[in-house]
Amino acid sequence: MIERYSLKEMAALWSVKNRFSVWLEVEIAACEGHASLGNIPAKSLAVIKKNASFDVKRIDVLEKELRHDVIAFLTSVAEFVGPESRFVHMGLTSSDVVDTALSVMLKRAGSMILEKVEPLMKSIKRLAIKYKNTPCMGRTHGVHAEPTAFGLKAVLWYAEMERNKKRLETAIAGISVGKISGAVGNYAHASPRLEKFVCKKLGLVPAPISTQILQRDRHAEFMSALAIASATLEKIALEIRHLQRSEVLEAEEPFSSGQKGSSAMPHKRNPVNCEQVCGLARVVRGNLQSALENVALWHERDISHSSVERVILPDSTILLHYMLEKVTRILDGLHVYPEHMMRNINATYGLYASQRVLLALVESGMTREKAYAVVQETAMLCWREEVQFKDMLMARSEISSVLSRKEIEGLFDVKYYLKNVGEIYNRVFIKQKR
Repeated sequence: MIERYSLKEMAALWSVKNRFSVWLEVEIAACEGHASLGNIPAKSLAVIKKNASFDVKRIDVLEKELRHDVIAFLTSVAEFVGPESRFVHMGLTSSDVVDTALSVMLKRAGSMILEKVEPLMKSIKRLAIKYKNTPCMGRTHGVHAEPTAFGLKAVLWYAEMERNKKRLETAIAGISVGKISGAVGNYAHASPRLEKFVCKKLGLVPAPISTQILQRDRHAEFMSALAIASATLEKIALEIRHLQRSEVLEAEEPFSSGQKGSSAMPHKRNPVNCEQVCGLARVVRGNLQSALENVALWHERDISHSSVERVILPDSTILLHYMLEKVTRILDGLHVYPEHMMRNINATYGLYASQRVLLALVESGMTREKAYAVVQETAMLCWREEVQFKDMLMARSEISSVLSRKEIEGLFDVKYYLKNVGEIYNRVFIKQKR
């Protein structure tokens, strides 16, 4: 399946050249806005639009002298435009350009990320449908609990990714704002009408209020959506890592021909891709902390957030985009071993049925306290002596006197635990009215 966006395109979005290209988009849009308001002659606008460009190497040289990236950029643009460059950046402050351009870039990055969510959800759904009625051992605290369906793991991931998709959409909408409001946000030298024109041209909406910058709670919300989505991917990868352990081996990430697992041990097939996802999720989550600390700035603005965002925003969007693609590939090639799942269900002497036995004894008239004590005592004996729970139950007179052999055997039917799986699927995939 060919996706609209590639990882290379996501990386290119954050390149130095593209950053200046988007800055230029903002500057030209501002010039067009000024022209529509009668502030720039039409002839001058035509010259600006025809000649406006920049030279990355020249900007780099200028910035070393000027110590100001936006002024260096504007100087380079002026060298291409000529005398009409006097109208470029008219009434604007640096953050009008930088922050509005950043919103454009984050909106585009968010769209690229959303393009990767849908294929992942389709992969998850395929797993869910294929293994809807495949029994596996459910575990709590890492210890065998009761049987469940392997497909339910995928249904859980699907529902969570749906929530991630909504969070991402909300966060993208929240960051799709611009500001052309001047040095302290009061439109002293650029009118709200200019801002409205520029934002519309760029596919943004004007921030209802800004200072010299757009407020960083928006960026923190965006980063939060990225961090939560990465945590979900880690959750999926961690589950596969646990299931791939040699003593479990119920599922296994793809292992290509020619791949090597260890320089010393030729037999090794390690969950290295899932481990990579878990590690990268830590980076994205860590970046969220920095985004939250960017919210509080001095007065109308300081610059402490700027250097941080040059790292965390490109890194986090690129990483999540990459992780989504990687987890999709892992799930598309996932090896699933239903026979091992059944083996593991039977590995703990049938103790998964302890709650059914408890409830059956209570229904027979035994008090819950006594029933619990009898079942627990029998279960502990099974652990110590490594004998089947069913046999121990039948050997105890206080149990066999109220439950027949046939009734006891019926309590160990694994299918019993899957009887409501269909309803859970309907809740997630059919979206029953609530």
